[in-house]
Amino acid sequence: MAHQSALIAEDIEAYLEAHQNKSLLRFITCGSVDDGKSTLIGRLLYDSKMIFEDQMAALEADSKRVGTQGGAIDFALLVDGLAAEREQGITIDVAYRFFSTDKRKFIVADTPGHEQYTRNMVTGASTADAAVILIDARKGVLTQTRRHSYLVSLLGIRNVVLAVNKMDLIDWDQTVFDAIVADYRAFADKIGLSVFTPIPISGLGGDNMAVKSEHTPWYDGPILMDWLESVEVEDGLQAQPFRMPVQWVNRPNLDFRGFSGQVASGMVKPGDRVKVLPSGRESRVSRIVTLPGDLDRAVAGQSVTITLADEVDVSRGDVLVAADSPSAVAGQFEATLVWMDDEPLPPGRSYLLKIGARLVGASVTEIKHRVNVNTLEHTAAKRLELNEIAHVNISLDQAIPFEAYADNRDLGGFILIDRISNRTVGAGLLNFALRRADNIHWQHTDVSKASRAALKSQRGRVIWLTGLSGAGKSTIANLVEKRLHALGRHTYLLDGDNVRHGLNKDLGFTEEDRVENIRRVAEVAKLMVDAGLIVLTAFISPFRAERQLAREILSEGEFVEVFVDTPLAVAESRDVKGLYKKARSGQLKNFTGIDSPYEAPEAAELVIDTTKVDPVAAAEQIVAWLEGDEISYEI
Repeated sequence: MAHQSALIAEDIEAYLEAHQNKSLLRFITCGSVDDGKSTLIGRLLYDSKMIFEDQMAALEADSKRVGTQGGAIDFALLVDGLAAEREQGITIDVAYRFFSTDKRKFIVADTPGHEQYTRNMVTGASTADAAVILIDARKGVLTQTRRHSYLVSLLGIRNVVLAVNKMDLIDWDQTVFDAIVADYRAFADKIGLSVFTPIPISGLGGDNMAVKSEHTPWYDGPILMDWLESVEVEDGLQAQPFRMPVQWVNRPNLDFRGFSGQVASGMVKPGDRVKVLPSGRESRVSRIVTLPGDLDRAVAGQSVTITLADEVDVSRGDVLVAADSPSAVAGQFEATLVWMDDEPLPPGRSYLLKIGARLVGASVTEIKHRVNVNTLEHTAAKRLELNEIAHVNISLDQAIPFEAYADNRDLGGFILIDRISNRTVGAGLLNFALRRADNIHWQHTDVSKASRAALKSQRGRVIWLTGLSGAGKSTIANLVEKRLHALGRHTYLLDGDNVRHGLNKDLGFTEEDRVENIRRVAEVAKLMVDAGLIVLTAFISPFRAERQLAREILSEGEFVEVFVDTPLAVAESRDVKGLYKKARSGQLKNFTGIDSPYEAPEAAELVIDTTKVDPVAAAEQIVAWLEGDEISYEI
């Protein structure tokens, strides 16, 4: 290494043993653009003697070639590894670095300062125990400083340093430092960060980082490295009741069945009574298995395999909890959501929610209010844009065990995933269960869906016609219903225009309203299928996510997607209602195909090319497919 630890040369065994027993601190650096986060981390690596000789040589060469310090060592290059980061002198992705001192080991996450990369900052902060919030002494508290501070508070990080950087560029002016600290404190008090440690530093020069600076005789607080080495991280998890999300059912042979995971809170030992959530089945811990051997107990933070005394059903995503103090189980929540996708969030759209190892369907049913990170004002919102933060209501398709995020990160933190693209679109924190979820239960009825369908000698299902306006969906659906009626089938037609006269008369044509329009229609269609009817729907239904939602709320084989495939030019030439003309002239906003997108089906059961067949032939094609499938289906 460029700076070798003396203990390595003197007694390597003693060094390795001491290193193994050091505590670990995870922390992040955050703040606005060009506040010096990467430089600060590079300097910490240098001062902690964690740079190898070849790395030092490469750093010196890179500093002369692409550095920003006029040929002098540019410590930011130790962290900024992407070509785009070096070219622009900014951080884009989260960079994790490990270093250690004689007292402690560290994992630091260098998070981006640009607003468009706020999602990356949330990723880095999600596992951090402490935060170093940087401020450029020349610029003071900026919008992104407030945003990152709010997120730090939101994610439950309570060990915070306010590093006022680049003090050398303002001649170490104490008055400026005091003004910045006062300005920040006024904001921090409002977000629950009333306790923080302000330190005047120069990341480039190393002042007040590893050694006390002679330039700040007026400062009598700790230097940064001393604070990092001494800050106590008390999460209190070991004092809480036992919780362990099951990550893997360990079944290596017929004689062993264990449940592997990391203990999220509390302590467990053989003989303890535990409950499996959400099923509620109880058993006792038989063994706590690890590779070196069985343990007498396991505590928060340990990864173990637990075997139970009884053969109970436990799956990946279930949670083992103390039987006498179990977690709550619910399916509707009030949550804080950070939206992380370029596409806005429309309430009602169906997503996947991942919490621990459990994956469930979810939708944001209501945006209660959006948070202005500058003023902390709560404002109304119909949608969420990239990096916006809001309090929302979330509904899941099944109940899950949970803890409030403030009490347990593992059981209270979640991400939202787009069903179609598998992108992570949001990150959130569960605050509490909505009590109405506990008070509503599905009422059992003796007459079943199968018996209703058998009475009609048919199988209830939905024939979902989708396509552009003017494609001929309503005409074809009407012809299909007439033909099925003549065959003695029991049907009902839900038409896009017709439902907007009653059921959906309160909805417009924004993306949010379109999502809600299809959600309501899908729920009505589900009830009609439950009654044993063959339901035909004729809706543009432009978004794949909503059509997928309609498919998923029905049983296997009950949703038949029919893509009425008509090119835009052909649909526009038909324009019986004059809608395309109005949309082209700007009189009609959010019109599908003009200023609102249509997402064509990728795997529809039937595709009707209306440039090749007329409506009558199209209807016959659908009926033939349906009747053929009906014959093969035994009621």
